[in-house]
Amino acid sequence: MSLSIKCPTANATEPRFRFARFLHVSTYCLPLIAATTFAQSPTNIFDPAGTPARDIFGLSMLVLSITLVIFLIVAGLLLYALIRFRHRSTDSDREPAQIYGSNQIELSWTVIPILIVVTLFLTTTRVILGTEAIPKPATAMDVTVIGHQFWWEYNYPKLGVVTANELHVPISDPATPTPTYLTMSSADVDHSFWIPRLAGKTDLLPNRINTMWIDPQATGLYLGQCAQYCGTQHAKMLLRVYAQTPQEFAAWIEQQKKPAQQEFPDNPAATEGQSVFMKNACINCHTVKGTVATGRFGPDLTHLASRDTIASGPIQNTPENLRKWVQDPNSMKPGSLMPSMHLDDHDLDVITAYLSQLH
Repeated sequence: MSLSIKCPTANATEPRFRFARFLHVSTYCLPLIAATTFAQSPTNIFDPAGTPARDIFGLSMLVLSITLVIFLIVAGLLLYALIRFRHRSTDSDREPAQIYGSNQIELSWTVIPILIVVTLFLTTTRVILGTEAIPKPATAMDVTVIGHQFWWEYNYPKLGVVTANELHVPISDPATPTPTYLTMSSADVDHSFWIPRLAGKTDLLPNRINTMWIDPQATGLYLGQCAQYCGTQHAKMLLRVYAQTPQEFAAWIEQQKKPAQQEFPDNPAATEGQSVFMKNACINCHTVKGTVATGRFGPDLTHLASRDTIASGPIQNTPENLRKWVQDPNSMKPGSLMPSMHLDDHDLDVITAYLSQLH
């Protein structure tokens, strides 16, 4: 879909229209272009889709409104002073009369900022209490989030599911709220969990537990980013939250509870790849349920083929990309902590065939 934006114009060749043209562009075109740009962004903070994000959005608009009024007043007074008291050829070179001690002005620029600060403090406190201090409903779902360099681990303790990089949650109906509470920590360095359309940022720190909650009310994919520099691949430590209907989420949970597929009667390459995988060092870092692979250092691969991406978001999960990743992770994600296993082409092909069957 293409979008054409036409801005009102004035005859720029005439000096008296130059200022009018500037006003047209600044008051009409720029907001329209900005709104169009934001509308196309999957991480649009101006399009909240959850209760915490809406509260933060309302607070942001209040702050922006107050600062805009301050800017317009200050800029207007400055412009007035520049025009009204500009140097003229008829002016004398005498220094103008110096006037000090206006009680009204001094009182105004003392009291008004205090009122503004108090207002912002109270509204910010209300938003913090409204998002962090509310009681947890009995219908809430719990997810444990652990940040790693450079991927996310998700554990659903009450449901017996462990997955990586792609978080699935049910939507929350305002009539019967089903928020998702995230208990967060880090396995190594500081990370920060941020889904702009769902909630604010929350840090993941070693040896400390932080909590936050999200309640998406429409199905879809919500994107985010690790918002705390955590090392070389911080920029490619992406977040993907899939909000699903209760029926879709229940079906996903049932699929995730199943052990990895063990038999591949119609795919001898996958059968051989399973044997090669289990005999290599892969099992020291990765878990594949129902097998001898019980590593915990890397992501759980039990249902790897059911995920849309690999490497924590930046790479599409295709057999071609998966083969390149196994061959040399650092060629696709420099700084990745997964080493190259130095496999030959045959082993790469059969391991890729095996991993591509882990639905």
